[in-house]
Amino acid sequence: MLKRLFDISLSGVGLILSSPLWAAFAIAIKLEDGGPVFYRQPRVGKGCREFQSVKFRSMVADSDAKWGAVPAQERDPRITRVGRIMRATAMDELPQLWNIFRGDMSFVGPRPEWTELVKKFRQEIPGFDRRHAVTPGLTGIAQIYGHSELPRRQKLRYDLIYIERQSFWLDVRLVIVSFLVTFTGKWEDRSAKFPRLLGGRRAPRSVTGDQPTLSS
Repeated sequence: MLKRLFDISLSGVGLILSSPLWAAFAIAIKLEDGGPVFYRQPRVGKGCREFQSVKFRSMVADSDAKWGAVPAQERDPRITRVGRIMRATAMDELPQLWNIFRGDMSFVGPRPEWTELVKKFRQEIPGFDRRHAVTPGLTGIAQIYGHSELPRRQKLRYDLIYIERQSFWLDVRLVIVSFLVTFTGKWEDRSAKFPRLLGGRRAPRSVTGDQPTLSS
């Protein structure tokens, strides 16, 4: 209940305060290529329930139809000029404040995956659906300690660490660190954004070693 109250309060304030940015990015996206402002995609949430995720469009129009279910990569030709700026600061995620306000998502939790990719990962990774035991999030351990090209098995390990260790205080720390990453424009970095969480917790070890941990 405390987590949900936190999500509703912070997302509500965020929707109000960020409204000028919504207008600015909408204009910039339209001026660049004239395509749609928003990007909607079916994602899998808690209990494997599907919902529509909403973001500012950061790739060329109809990229899913042209390239299929392919995760973003470094120097990805699909990403627009405005999109690169938004992705570095996570501003393309602003519309997901509405998903959080509605209850589809939380501020912290495993990132919701595209429905088509979930079908693929279920076949390749045993126990993949364990990450759907909690509400998906805007940010999380995998996002702060990893990057978009991190192997999916490693991301799952990070997600399961969060599910095991989740607490309101851990959520608060992850949100604060995420704000710092946004202000420094490091979301597209191909490395851990911060070597330690606030409070001295070390970054989890690589997938090439033992099971990663968040031990102090």
